[in-house]
Amino acid sequence: MTIAEQYPDLVGLAPMLASSAPGIPGPDATNGPFAYEPKWDGFRAIVLLADGEVEIYSRNGKPMTRYFPDVVAAVREELPDPCAVDGEIVLVHGARLDFDLLGQRIHPADSRVRMLAERAPATLVVFDLLALGDDVLLERPLSERIEVLDGLGPLGPRVQATPRTLDPEVAAAWFDSFEGAGLDGVVAKPLAGPYAPNKRAMTKVKHARTADVVLAGYRPHKDSTPERPLVGSLLLGLYAGSRLQFVGVSASFPMARRAELVEELADLRVDLDDDAATAAHPWGDWADPAAHAGGRKPGAVSRWSGGKDLSFVPLRPERVLEVGYDHMEGDRFRHTTQFKRWRPDRDPSSCTYDQLDEVAGYDLDEILPGAPAADPDFHGQ
Repeated sequence: MTIAEQYPDLVGLAPMLASSAPGIPGPDATNGPFAYEPKWDGFRAIVLLADGEVEIYSRNGKPMTRYFPDVVAAVREELPDPCAVDGEIVLVHGARLDFDLLGQRIHPADSRVRMLAERAPATLVVFDLLALGDDVLLERPLSERIEVLDGLGPLGPRVQATPRTLDPEVAAAWFDSFEGAGLDGVVAKPLAGPYAPNKRAMTKVKHARTADVVLAGYRPHKDSTPERPLVGSLLLGLYAGSRLQFVGVSASFPMARRAELVEELADLRVDLDDDAATAAHPWGDWADPAAHAGGRKPGAVSRWSGGKDLSFVPLRPERVLEVGYDHMEGDRFRHTTQFKRWRPDRDPSSCTYDQLDEVAGYDLDEILPGAPAADPDFHGQ
Protein backbone atom coordinates (compact mmCIF):
# COMPACT_ATOMS: atom_id res chain seq x y z
CA MET A 1 0.00 0.00 0.00
CA THR A 2 1.39 3.41 -0.96
CA ILE A 3 1.74 6.30 1.47
CA ALA A 4 -1.10 8.15 -0.25
CA GLU A 5 -3.32 5.09 0.20
CA GLN A 6 -2.24 4.37 3.78
CA TYR A 7 -2.34 7.95 5.09
CA PRO A 8 -4.21 10.17 2.60
CA ASP A 9 -4.92 12.86 5.19
CA LEU A 10 -1.31 13.09 6.35
CA VAL A 11 0.39 13.77 3.01
CA GLY A 12 1.62 17.38 3.19
CA LEU A 13 0.19 17.78 6.70
CA ALA A 14 0.99 21.18 8.26
CA PRO A 15 2.74 20.55 11.59
CA MET A 16 1.54 21.84 14.94
CA LEU A 17 3.20 25.16 15.78
CA ALA A 18 4.29 27.04 18.90
CA SER A 19 3.78 30.53 20.26
CA SER A 20 6.53 32.30 22.17
CA ALA A 21 6.56 32.89 25.91
CA PRO A 22 9.10 34.65 28.15
CA GLY A 23 9.33 31.79 30.63
CA ILE A 24 8.66 28.10 31.06
CA PRO A 25 4.95 27.61 31.85
CA GLY A 26 3.75 25.46 34.72
CA PRO A 27 0.48 23.55 35.04
CA ASP A 28 -2.56 25.81 34.92
CA ALA A 29 -6.35 25.61 34.92
CA THR A 30 -6.59 26.07 31.14
CA ASN A 31 -3.93 23.66 29.89
CA GLY A 32 -3.37 21.31 32.82
CA PRO A 33 0.08 19.72 33.06
CA PHE A 34 2.68 20.03 30.31
CA ALA A 35 5.26 17.78 28.73
CA TYR A 36 8.57 19.59 28.17
CA GLU A 37 11.09 18.87 25.41
CA PRO A 38 14.29 20.47 24.12
CA LYS A 39 13.78 22.78 21.16
CA TRP A 40 15.92 21.30 18.40
CA ASP A 41 17.71 23.45 15.84
CA GLY A 42 17.24 21.77 12.48
CA PHE A 43 14.64 21.15 9.80
CA ARG A 44 11.11 20.39 11.01
CA ALA A 45 9.91 17.24 9.28
CA ILE A 46 6.70 15.26 8.95
CA VAL A 47 7.86 11.76 7.97
CA LEU A 48 5.56 9.12 6.49
CA LEU A 49 6.47 5.44 6.04
CA ALA A 50 4.35 2.77 4.31
CA ASP A 51 5.42 -0.48 2.67
CA GLY A 52 9.05 0.68 2.54
CA GLU A 53 8.16 3.98 0.89
CA VAL A 54 9.33 7.11 2.77
CA GLU A 55 8.31 10.73 2.27
CA ILE A 56 9.67 13.69 4.22
CA TYR A 57 7.73 16.95 4.23
CA SER A 58 8.93 20.35 5.44
CA ARG A 59 7.12 22.72 7.77
CA ASN A 60 5.54 24.26 4.66
CA GLY A 61 4.40 20.91 3.28
CA LYS A 62 7.09 20.75 0.60
CA PRO A 63 8.81 17.43 -0.10
CA MET A 64 12.37 17.17 1.26
CA THR A 65 12.91 13.46 0.67
CA ARG A 66 15.58 13.79 -2.02
CA TYR A 67 17.84 15.86 0.24
CA PHE A 68 18.08 13.24 2.99
CA PRO A 69 18.78 9.75 1.60
CA ASP A 70 20.47 8.87 4.90
CA VAL A 71 17.33 9.73 6.86
CA VAL A 72 15.20 7.74 4.41
CA ALA A 73 17.38 4.68 4.98
CA ALA A 74 17.29 5.17 8.76
CA VAL A 75 13.49 5.49 8.82
CA ARG A 76 13.12 2.23 6.88
CA GLU A 77 15.40 0.42 9.30
CA GLU A 78 14.50 1.98 12.65
CA LEU A 79 10.77 2.84 12.57
CA PRO A 80 7.83 0.40 12.40
CA ASP A 81 6.16 0.16 8.99
CA PRO A 82 3.66 1.80 8.51
CA CYS A 83 3.78 4.91 10.69
CA ALA A 84 3.89 8.70 10.60
CA VAL A 85 5.94 10.92 12.91
CA ASP A 86 6.62 14.58 13.59
CA GLY A 87 10.22 15.46 14.31
CA GLU A 88 13.32 17.45 13.46
CA ILE A 89 16.22 16.57 11.21
CA VAL A 90 19.45 17.66 12.91
CA LEU A 91 23.16 17.29 12.23
CA VAL A 92 25.83 16.60 14.83
CA HIS A 93 29.23 18.17 14.15
CA GLY A 94 31.80 18.03 16.91
CA ALA A 95 29.98 18.49 20.20
CA ARG A 96 27.14 20.62 18.80
CA LEU A 97 24.32 20.72 16.31
CA ASP A 98 25.40 22.44 13.09
CA PHE A 99 22.57 24.12 11.17
CA ASP A 100 24.88 25.67 8.57
CA LEU A 101 26.26 22.30 7.52
CA LEU A 102 22.77 20.79 7.57
CA GLY A 103 21.53 23.57 5.30
CA GLN A 104 24.02 22.59 2.62
CA ARG A 105 21.81 19.57 1.90
CA ILE A 106 19.35 21.81 0.05
CA HIS A 107 21.26 21.49 -3.20
CA PRO A 108 20.16 20.68 -6.77
CA ALA A 109 22.96 18.19 -7.46
CA ASP A 110 22.13 14.65 -6.34
CA SER A 111 25.82 13.72 -6.27
CA ARG A 112 26.56 16.49 -3.78
CA VAL A 113 23.58 15.57 -1.60
CA ARG A 114 24.83 11.99 -1.39
CA MET A 115 28.39 13.08 -0.63
CA LEU A 116 27.09 15.27 2.21
CA ALA A 117 24.90 12.42 3.49
CA GLU A 118 28.01 10.24 3.69
CA ARG A 119 30.40 12.77 5.23
CA ALA A 120 27.88 14.64 7.39
CA PRO A 121 25.00 12.24 8.15
CA ALA A 122 21.82 13.58 9.72
CA THR A 123 19.66 12.27 12.57
CA LEU A 124 15.87 12.32 12.83
CA VAL A 125 14.67 13.31 16.31
CA VAL A 126 11.06 12.17 16.81
CA PHE A 127 8.86 14.13 19.22
CA ASP A 128 5.36 13.05 18.21
CA LEU A 129 3.68 9.96 16.78
CA LEU A 130 0.91 10.81 14.31
CA ALA A 131 -0.03 7.31 13.13
CA LEU A 132 0.91 3.71 13.77
CA GLY A 133 -0.36 0.94 11.56
CA ASP A 134 -3.93 1.75 10.59
CA ASP A 135 -4.47 4.04 13.59
CA VAL A 136 -4.23 7.79 12.98
CA LEU A 137 -3.59 9.37 16.38
CA LEU A 138 -4.17 13.08 15.76
CA GLU A 139 -7.33 13.27 17.88
CA ARG A 140 -5.83 11.46 20.84
CA PRO A 141 -4.28 13.48 23.68
CA LEU A 142 -0.53 13.94 23.78
CA SER A 143 -0.31 11.74 26.87
CA GLU A 144 -1.64 8.78 24.87
CA ARG A 145 0.53 9.55 21.83
CA ILE A 146 3.58 9.61 24.11
CA GLU A 147 2.57 6.27 25.62
CA VAL A 148 2.27 4.67 22.18
CA LEU A 149 5.58 6.22 21.08
CA ASP A 150 7.37 4.99 24.19
CA GLY A 151 5.82 1.56 23.62
CA LEU A 152 7.86 1.24 20.42
CA GLY A 153 10.92 0.68 22.59
CA PRO A 154 14.30 2.33 22.10
CA LEU A 155 14.87 3.88 18.69
CA GLY A 156 18.19 4.76 17.18
CA PRO A 157 20.85 5.55 16.67
CA ARG A 158 19.88 7.43 13.48
CA VAL A 159 16.24 7.88 14.52
CA GLN A 160 15.88 8.90 18.15
CA ALA A 161 13.02 9.91 20.42
CA THR A 162 13.44 13.31 22.03
CA PRO A 163 14.14 13.55 25.76
CA ARG A 164 11.00 14.56 27.63
CA THR A 165 10.09 15.55 31.18
CA LEU A 166 6.92 16.47 33.07
CA ASP A 167 8.88 18.52 35.62
CA PRO A 168 9.17 22.26 34.86
CA GLU A 169 12.26 22.51 37.07
CA VAL A 170 14.03 19.90 34.96
CA ALA A 171 12.93 21.80 31.86
CA ALA A 172 14.45 24.97 33.31
CA ALA A 173 17.75 23.14 33.82
CA TRP A 174 17.61 21.92 30.22
CA PHE A 175 16.99 25.48 29.05
CA ASP A 176 20.26 26.57 30.65
CA SER A 177 22.46 23.58 29.87
CA PHE A 178 21.37 22.24 26.48
CA GLU A 179 22.22 25.48 24.69
CA GLY A 180 25.85 24.43 25.00
CA ALA A 181 25.06 21.59 22.59
CA GLY A 182 23.46 23.92 20.04
CA LEU A 183 19.83 23.48 21.05
CA ASP A 184 17.38 26.33 20.78
CA GLY A 185 15.39 26.43 24.04
CA VAL A 186 12.47 24.45 25.47
CA VAL A 187 9.01 23.54 24.12
CA ALA A 188 6.00 22.93 26.39
CA LYS A 189 3.01 20.89 25.18
CA PRO A 190 -0.29 20.35 27.06
CA LEU A 191 -0.56 16.67 27.88
CA ALA A 192 -4.33 16.73 27.29
CA GLY A 193 -4.08 18.35 23.87
CA PRO A 194 -4.73 16.62 20.53
CA TYR A 195 -2.38 17.14 17.60
CA ALA A 196 -3.47 20.46 16.06
CA PRO A 197 -2.07 20.92 12.53
CA ASN A 198 -1.05 24.47 11.64
CA LYS A 199 -2.21 25.83 15.02
CA ARG A 200 -0.04 27.37 17.71
CA ALA A 201 -0.97 24.84 20.36
CA MET A 202 2.51 24.59 21.93
CA THR A 203 4.69 27.08 23.79
CA LYS A 204 8.33 27.76 22.96
CA VAL A 205 10.77 29.49 25.27
CA LYS A 206 13.94 30.78 23.65
CA HIS A 207 16.94 32.65 24.95
CA ALA A 208 16.65 36.44 24.85
CA ARG A 209 19.83 38.50 24.70
CA THR A 210 20.96 41.88 23.42
CA ALA A 211 24.12 43.09 21.71
CA ASP A 212 25.46 46.41 20.48
CA VAL A 213 26.37 46.16 16.81
CA VAL A 214 27.69 48.40 14.05
CA LEU A 215 25.44 49.48 11.19
CA ALA A 216 27.40 49.29 7.92
CA GLY A 217 24.73 49.17 5.23
CA TYR A 218 21.21 48.27 4.27
CA ARG A 219 19.40 46.37 1.57
CA PRO A 220 16.46 48.06 -0.16
CA HIS A 221 13.00 46.62 0.46
CA LYS A 222 11.47 44.56 -2.34
CA ASP A 223 8.80 47.26 -2.78
CA SER A 224 11.31 50.11 -2.85
CA THR A 225 11.06 52.45 -5.84
CA PRO A 226 13.06 55.55 -6.89
CA GLU A 227 10.03 57.62 -5.96
CA ARG A 228 9.62 55.94 -2.56
CA PRO A 229 12.83 54.29 -1.40
CA LEU A 230 12.45 51.88 1.52
CA VAL A 231 14.91 50.09 3.78
CA GLY A 232 14.50 46.32 3.69
CA SER A 233 17.08 45.17 6.23
CA LEU A 234 19.89 46.75 8.21
CA LEU A 235 23.26 45.01 7.81
CA LEU A 236 25.07 44.51 11.09
CA GLY A 237 28.69 43.96 12.04
CA LEU A 238 30.92 43.11 14.99
CA TYR A 239 34.66 43.70 15.16
CA ALA A 240 37.06 40.77 15.30
CA GLY A 241 40.31 42.61 15.81
CA SER A 242 40.40 45.31 13.13
CA ARG A 243 38.02 43.47 10.80
CA LEU A 244 34.30 44.22 10.79
CA GLN A 245 32.54 40.89 10.38
CA PHE A 246 29.03 40.73 8.91
CA VAL A 247 26.91 39.02 11.59
CA GLY A 248 23.31 39.34 10.41
CA VAL A 249 20.41 41.67 9.80
CA SER A 250 17.58 43.50 11.50
CA ALA A 251 14.54 43.59 9.25
CA SER A 252 11.17 43.95 11.01
CA PHE A 253 9.94 47.52 10.57
CA PRO A 254 6.58 49.09 9.69
CA MET A 255 6.47 50.48 6.16
CA ALA A 256 6.42 54.08 7.38
CA ARG A 257 9.56 53.43 9.43
CA ARG A 258 11.28 51.89 6.41
CA ALA A 259 10.79 55.16 4.53
CA GLU A 260 11.98 57.21 7.52
CA LEU A 261 15.17 55.17 7.78
CA VAL A 262 16.18 56.07 4.22
CA GLU A 263 16.16 59.74 5.19
CA GLU A 264 17.65 59.11 8.62
CA LEU A 265 20.64 57.26 7.18
CA ALA A 266 21.18 59.43 4.09
CA ASP A 267 24.16 61.30 5.56
CA LEU A 268 25.99 58.01 6.12
CA ARG A 269 25.70 56.73 2.55
CA VAL A 270 28.96 55.98 0.78
CA ASP A 271 29.30 57.62 -2.64
CA LEU A 272 29.70 54.64 -4.98
CA ASP A 273 31.28 56.93 -7.60
CA ASP A 274 34.09 57.66 -5.17
CA ASP A 275 36.50 54.75 -5.54
CA ALA A 276 38.49 55.73 -2.46
CA ALA A 277 35.37 55.94 -0.27
CA THR A 278 34.13 52.58 -1.57
CA ALA A 279 37.51 50.94 -0.98
CA ALA A 280 37.60 52.33 2.55
CA HIS A 281 34.31 50.66 3.47
CA PRO A 282 34.95 47.43 5.43
CA TRP A 283 32.77 45.49 2.98
CA GLY A 284 33.65 47.48 -0.12
CA ASP A 285 34.91 44.37 -1.91
CA TRP A 286 31.77 42.32 -1.17
CA ALA A 287 31.14 41.59 -4.88
CA ASP A 288 34.49 39.77 -5.22
CA PRO A 289 33.94 36.10 -4.25
CA ALA A 290 37.58 35.82 -3.13
CA ALA A 291 37.06 38.56 -0.56
CA HIS A 292 34.70 36.39 1.50
CA ALA A 293 37.54 34.02 2.38
CA GLY A 294 39.04 36.75 4.57
CA GLY A 295 36.00 37.21 6.79
CA ARG A 296 32.21 37.37 6.77
CA LYS A 297 30.77 40.00 4.42
CA PRO A 298 27.24 40.47 3.10
CA GLY A 299 26.49 39.39 -0.43
CA ALA A 300 28.08 35.95 -0.43
CA VAL A 301 26.23 33.80 -2.95
CA SER A 302 24.77 30.64 -1.43
CA ARG A 303 22.14 28.02 -2.14
CA TRP A 304 19.75 30.14 -0.08
CA SER A 305 20.19 33.27 -2.19
CA GLY A 306 18.62 31.64 -5.26
CA GLY A 307 20.26 34.12 -7.62
CA LYS A 308 18.76 37.13 -5.81
CA ASP A 309 20.40 40.52 -6.03
CA LEU A 310 22.40 40.70 -2.80
CA SER A 311 23.82 44.16 -3.40
CA PHE A 312 23.38 46.73 -0.65
CA VAL A 313 23.68 50.42 0.13
CA PRO A 314 26.97 50.84 2.01
CA LEU A 315 27.00 53.18 5.00
CA ARG A 316 29.98 54.57 6.83
CA PRO A 317 30.27 52.33 9.93
CA GLU A 318 29.75 55.16 12.40
CA ARG A 319 26.43 54.29 14.01
CA VAL A 320 25.73 51.70 16.73
CA LEU A 321 22.41 50.07 17.53
CA GLU A 322 21.24 47.61 20.15
CA VAL A 323 19.52 44.47 18.87
CA GLY A 324 17.83 41.51 20.48
CA TYR A 325 18.91 38.00 19.49
CA ASP A 326 18.45 34.45 20.72
CA HIS A 327 21.73 32.71 19.97
CA MET A 328 24.75 32.59 17.71
CA GLU A 329 25.50 30.10 14.95
CA GLY A 330 29.27 30.16 14.79
CA ASP A 331 30.25 33.81 14.28
CA ARG A 332 26.84 35.15 13.23
CA PHE A 333 23.34 35.58 14.62
CA ARG A 334 21.29 32.44 13.96
CA HIS A 335 18.07 34.37 13.26
CA THR A 336 17.03 37.86 12.23
CA THR A 337 17.63 40.25 15.12
CA GLN A 338 15.15 42.72 16.63
CA PHE A 339 15.96 46.43 16.56
CA LYS A 340 15.90 47.84 20.11
CA ARG A 341 17.36 51.37 20.00
CA TRP A 342 20.18 53.50 18.67
CA ARG A 343 23.26 53.72 20.90
CA PRO A 344 24.87 57.14 20.25
CA ASP A 345 26.90 56.64 23.44
CA ARG A 346 28.80 53.66 22.01
CA ASP A 347 31.91 53.89 19.83
CA PRO A 348 31.68 51.45 16.89
CA SER A 349 35.15 50.06 17.60
CA SER A 350 33.92 48.87 21.00
CA CYS A 351 31.35 46.56 19.39
CA THR A 352 33.26 43.29 19.51
CA TYR A 353 32.47 39.62 20.01
CA ASP A 354 33.71 39.92 23.59
CA GLN A 355 30.35 41.35 24.72
CA LEU A 356 28.47 38.18 23.75
CA ASP A 357 27.54 35.51 26.27
CA GLU A 358 29.91 32.59 26.56
CA VAL A 359 27.74 29.46 26.57
CA ALA A 360 29.09 26.54 28.57
CA GLY A 361 29.66 23.42 26.50
CA TYR A 362 27.46 20.35 26.88
CA ASP A 363 28.05 16.77 25.79
CA LEU A 364 25.53 16.24 23.00
CA ASP A 365 26.00 12.48 23.29
CA GLU A 366 24.05 12.62 26.55
CA ILE A 367 21.00 13.83 24.60
CA LEU A 368 21.52 11.88 21.36
CA PRO A 369 23.54 8.82 22.41
CA GLY A 370 25.30 7.19 19.50
CA ALA A 371 23.92 9.56 16.86
CA PRO A 372 26.04 9.71 13.69
CA ALA A 373 28.32 12.73 13.46
CA ALA A 374 29.94 14.62 10.64
CA ASP A 375 33.60 14.15 9.88
CA PRO A 376 35.15 16.64 12.35
CA ASP A 377 37.44 18.04 9.65
CA PHE A 378 34.64 18.46 7.11
CA HIS A 379 32.85 21.78 6.80
CA GLY A 380 31.25 21.43 3.38
CA GLN A 381 31.16 24.19 0.78
